Amino acid sequence: MQETLTGLFRAARQASRDLVTLDETTINAVLLDLADSIPSATPSILEANRRDLDRMNPDDPMYDRLLLDAKRLETIAGDIRNVASLSSPLDLVLEQRRLPNGLELKKATVPIGVIGIIYEARPNVTFDVFALCLKSGNATILKGGSDAHESNTAIARCIRSVIEQHRLNPDTLTLLPSEREAAGALLNAVEYIDMIIPRGSQKLIDFVRLNAKVPVIETGAGIVHTYIDRTADVQMAADIVFNAKTRRPSVCNALDTLLVHAGRLDDLPAIIGPLAERMVIIYADEDAYAKLLGSYPETLIERAAPEHFGTEFLSLRLSVKTVLSLEEALDHIARYSSRHSEAIVTEDPAVKASFLKQVDAAAVYANTSTAFTDGAQFGLGAEIGISTQKLHARGPMGLRELTSYKWIIEGNGQTRPV
Repeated sequence: MQETLTGLFRAARQASRDLVTLDETTINAVLLDLADSIPSATPSILEANRRDLDRMNPDDPMYDRLLLDAKRLETIAGDIRNVASLSSPLDLVLEQRRLPNGLELKKATVPIGVIGIIYEARPNVTFDVFALCLKSGNATILKGGSDAHESNTAIARCIRSVIEQHRLNPDTLTLLPSEREAAGALLNAVEYIDMIIPRGSQKLIDFVRLNAKVPVIETGAGIVHTYIDRTADVQMAADIVFNAKTRRPSVCNALDTLLVHAGRLDDLPAIIGPLAERMVIIYADEDAYAKLLGSYPETLIERAAPEHFGTEFLSLRLSVKTVLSLEEALDHIARYSSRHSEAIVTEDPAVKASFLKQVDAAAVYANTSTAFTDGAQFGLGAEIGISTQKLHARGPMGLRELTSYKWIIEGNGQTRPV
């Protein structure tokens, strides 16, 4: 298999060279045609997705991420059109100057080259990644998990059909076999791959980070907190908590731990009461547990254990921690956060400013839901992932985050003195 994989990597490298010659009009035409092709491809994609779903337990938190339906595919088509409508991130002049010796220097954005994505049961990633990579001039190599193999294969077939219709290099998109060996080869293909982005569980991200020789951008794992301050508006807090926890509990921006100021414990039943409608299981510390007894369904409330804090639940589960001050809330977040998304609900401008300044995360919110940590919501079109690190990219990674830059120097015969 290694020889075959090396051939695929080499072909993707050549495709990245071909992509540099494409103009924005051609790229946009490909994306729009791809979006238009999704309705006709929907039956075959959904049939493939059904075969994948049949192999997964519906109670698995990944089931919702694996699930495709006509509405989700329609949304994906809309996201692809959004990407096509965005300005090209390429050839943007970041700096320009003329040196005393007459040399003209220009720093301009360029594609990264070949981007490898390793992801789990998220077939929508196949569409999203291709759209963003093509728009930013990058060739794409995808290594999906076995859970979504049928779905990914059907989607890749749809994409490659449009690529070939436009007579682009077919290796602009490569879907690797789902076997584990392919992941190992991708992580070590330093001669051909410029960057790896893992999309999935903390276990997957750790595996990629520890085993890759190719540069890695970590994305995904979100241990998300919302702090209810002493001055918080109760109805606002209830609405925000409900949205952040229940909108899509299996995604990385979903709320995991609610921190509540001790002075607002009397309002805790009103703040989290609506969660009972969605059968959210609460793991409450002693003070919160005492306040919720009799007001929240007994079958849905348990005493919190240490492992309930610092856990990404990816399901309808929520831990609740009582804190005595903003400082204690900040300390808790600093200890347990994955630096993804963190929020505060407060009416105190000074407290809000302190929280926004001191919390170290890719996205920090005041008086709104963490569910907005999303490339499309940020106006980036679709996203390739949400980076939780600080080098190169942080937060939702859109088009600009998929570019590098180079210096372009023009002269008229200058030579450097000895």
